[in-house]
Amino acid sequence: MAEIVNLRAKRKEAARTAARAQADGNAAKFGRTKAQKALEKAEVTQSERRLDGHLRMSGDEPGKE
Repeated sequence: MAEIVNLRAKRKEAARTAARAQADGNAAKFGRTKAQKALEKAEVTQSERRLDGHLRMSGDEPGKE
């Protein structure tokens, strides 16, 4: 005999699977932890400070001409 299948449950299961796949794709694309974001921001700030520290005082300041 054939197995009885609840179509509504199958549709919900398929929708959950599709949503999970999309969420995994988004996490791979955009997902970064708070610590990773903070580390990247700290690295950018540090590199900007280093660059500003190497500027000469005689007219090489950014934004001043």
